[in-house]
Amino acid sequence: MTTATADSSNADIKSVLAAEFARFLPPDSIIADEETQKPYECDGLSMYCEMPLLVVLPETVAQVQQVLRLCHQRGVPVVARGAGTGLCAGAMPHSDGVLLSLAKFNRILDIDPLARTARLQPGVRNLAISEAAWPHGLYYGPDPSSQIACSIGGNVAENSGGVHCLKYGLTVHNLLQVEMITVEGERLVIGSAGLDSGGPDLLALITGSEGLLGVITEVTVKLLPMPEKAQVVMAAFDSVQTAGEAVSAVISRGIIPAGLEMMDEHAIVAAEAFVHAGYPTDAEALLLCEVDGTREEVEEHIQQVAGLFESMGASIRVSRDDAERALLWKGRKSAFPAVGRISPDYYCMDGTIPRGKLAHVLMAMQDMSAHYGLRVANVFHAGDGNLHPLILFDANMPGEFERAEAFGGKILELCVAVGGCITGEHGVGVEKIRQMAIQFGDAEIAQFHAIKAAFDPVGTLNPGKGIPVLKNCQEYRALKPDGMQPLSHVHGSTL
Repeated sequence: MTTATADSSNADIKSVLAAEFARFLPPDSIIADEETQKPYECDGLSMYCEMPLLVVLPETVAQVQQVLRLCHQRGVPVVARGAGTGLCAGAMPHSDGVLLSLAKFNRILDIDPLARTARLQPGVRNLAISEAAWPHGLYYGPDPSSQIACSIGGNVAENSGGVHCLKYGLTVHNLLQVEMITVEGERLVIGSAGLDSGGPDLLALITGSEGLLGVITEVTVKLLPMPEKAQVVMAAFDSVQTAGEAVSAVISRGIIPAGLEMMDEHAIVAAEAFVHAGYPTDAEALLLCEVDGTREEVEEHIQQVAGLFESMGASIRVSRDDAERALLWKGRKSAFPAVGRISPDYYCMDGTIPRGKLAHVLMAMQDMSAHYGLRVANVFHAGDGNLHPLILFDANMPGEFERAEAFGGKILELCVAVGGCITGEHGVGVEKIRQMAIQFGDAEIAQFHAIKAAFDPVGTLNPGKGIPVLKNCQEYRALKPDGMQPLSHVHGSTL
């Protein structure tokens, strides 16, 4: 098919779909013109972009069902989208498909303080859950850095974590039930808001499935009681390696902090200039270790942690009140936008490693940084080994994005080599699809395809994301390390 013929065919399909959607969607819920579609061309990983045929914004579950039934009947791809804050191109549209936005599903349906649960539509912001639960002395545990904007539906799709995931877990550990619409428009309720549900743990399967298995229309999460007290120890180290060793030392003492985060010198300087949290800008590495619980427990553990860090050569500061504690965390949670002030562009990675390998991996990344000629600002959940290296580059300089992308791929391969995995909370999407062949064997990838086929036999839900084509995996494994080519804007490819 020639390009002109393909364009004409797409225009015909677009016109027909728009007319059929107009039968059950209001006019302002169908976006067909390119200019208005532009904000939907990418998620938070803006290096990967694609324009959809149509964007639709349904307001009811029945409308979502009708959209999915219609697209399924016509074999039209559907990509579900939440707030668009994802960082793996998982919500990037399909050029021949419909972008299904759940932005209008933004209501908190119920807060039950006795059961300690919240029932939510998928477009509810993460932070809004805790704000609604606060009057009842409750909050929602997972707190990604983007919590002011990211939605709970997207958190479920990517199994998001946050700075307090070490003690309180990821989304999967705080999720009770989801309502999901299948590719054929069938409504399913998975999990249970009350008693445990029998059978296979489908709730864990859906969590982190990146829109490949269905479209989530309702979420029930558990809420936690506010701790009696919480305090943060800020420790400044003169070497990244020592800071990495300090992380393992804390856990080995039997102390499970509510949060244990690490920042290197680039991130420290950027965050301090942006937030003025009082970070020591001459430090090579910074640890933020929060302990919460009863007053007696916190006082005991804070004393132990502070003493441990001092014995390893760190200078420390302990938060005196909740305002100071919030300011110290604000610096960490603002690190991503802050780094944007010191570099025109950055590429955020998301590998996970065993805690004991932290110092080794950080030193190896320093060597990679010199090899690729690109700076790295490290900001990550050190307590559970979830790395977020920010590779700094300038997209206006020819070849820099390709180098950043290749550098990022090597970081993920290093994570796998030391016993870790290629993602902790950002997902695979398009960004990490090459590295799936590094982490998983042929039998495992074939099983992923079997699960996908059980939910979506025709493969129209978020196609080309998450699961690579097996043949391409085998070809990728056969490449010599020096022969690897960066993905570089191959938007429609499955590898």
